[in-house]
Amino acid sequence: METFFNPPSVAIVGATEKPGSLPGIILKNIMDMGFKGRIYPVNPKYQNVFGLRCFPSLLDIPDAVALTVIAIPAQFVVDTMKQQAQKKIQYSIIISAGFREMGAEGTEMEEKIKKISIENNIRILGPNCLGILDNYTNFTTSFLPWERVSKPQKGSLSILSQSGAFAIALLDLATQEGLGIAKMVNYGNRMDIGESTLLPFLADDVHTKVIAIYMESVDNGRKFLEVAKECSRKKPIVALKVGKVAAGIAAAKSHTGAIAGRYEIYRAAFLKSGIIETNGLEEFIDGVKALSMQNPPKGNRILIVTNGGGFGVIVADHCSENGIELPPPSDHLKEKLRSKFSRFYVVNNPVDLTGSACDEDYYNALKTCMVESNEYDAAIIIPLMAPKGMTEKVVALISDIMKLSGKPAVICTVGGTFTIKVKQLFEACNFPVYPSPERSVKAMATLLKRKLLQNGHPLT
Repeated sequence: METFFNPPSVAIVGATEKPGSLPGIILKNIMDMGFKGRIYPVNPKYQNVFGLRCFPSLLDIPDAVALTVIAIPAQFVVDTMKQQAQKKIQYSIIISAGFREMGAEGTEMEEKIKKISIENNIRILGPNCLGILDNYTNFTTSFLPWERVSKPQKGSLSILSQSGAFAIALLDLATQEGLGIAKMVNYGNRMDIGESTLLPFLADDVHTKVIAIYMESVDNGRKFLEVAKECSRKKPIVALKVGKVAAGIAAAKSHTGAIAGRYEIYRAAFLKSGIIETNGLEEFIDGVKALSMQNPPKGNRILIVTNGGGFGVIVADHCSENGIELPPPSDHLKEKLRSKFSRFYVVNNPVDLTGSACDEDYYNALKTCMVESNEYDAAIIIPLMAPKGMTEKVVALISDIMKLSGKPAVICTVGGTFTIKVKQLFEACNFPVYPSPERSVKAMATLLKRKLLQNGHPLT
């Protein structure tokens, strides 16, 4: 798979400077990313494209080519693949749409391409896809301009997606949520390469810590189970399965030509292979965010610290619904807390610092419960920023003491402009922040699920 992510040379078939042209945007994006490999534009209409020599066909390129990126009308792709076979280029990303997802004629063209690839040992990503983004080799085949899609920062999340629109939306969401990206792969119709090939590659990728999968169908059920189980032993896999009911299954077939299959089978497969399944986009991105920024807790004893009693109650309710344990502090720990706080503060679980709280109160509560005591494994921290005693210094105080404890935390904070600034500061310190109690609890539940899997306990 390495050639797809870090090709020493790449030919862009259909390259042009024409505004709005897919292959033109692909070429420009590759150049803007700072890709270091050799680039060969291919288009018989031009001699030069963006200052690079342009070749009439693949066969006219005098040098060896590692990878082709094909972004031309579907009816011309078969001939291009014949040229590729003659040139002995063994890797191709076919961006072009108009194949199996369009019906019988498209299916026939796709089968011809598949026959050429098998006979000539050519590996294919696509067709009908965005292809690749690798943030560490600075290579991309996306045809969406960077002024429309946030160029993601480097990070540890890798995305696998049958849907190009979903993959791009995740890149934008990741930027909003302070998440960095390692790799993104959109494989569309998945003629050849799919999840079962990509998961082992990402399992061994040094830059990938968490794998997120948007799935309409699976490429090879038995092989997928095997590789997913092996991969999830090393790294968390979070999945969003769509096409669960009749309407969604029909939509998936017209989208990527996918045969979605019975959802009950997928659910059982996810449980067996150690994949954390999420319900909807919000839960998906929240879970991925938590796993990317924090390690799972060692146990299920969670502390809530807040300066808003009502929010503490809501979090406690949702913890109960999600199987999260909220043990009260021991008498000894209560006495230690009382010795440090005003008598108006509620010393229990949740610890309610009330609207009189200041930054240092959070530090003292967390130091006492998370560092000086072994009664809790993780914390859900709710710093509401409206009270005048709260400043952005609370970020450094919470970050420092939680990192000293070696225990994970998720943050819940709700508010306007100042709160958004504080959110960004927390995320820069690698603490996931959520705008509602419900979402913060779901995120902590995801961390606990990962711990169960690490300990060999199946999810139910």
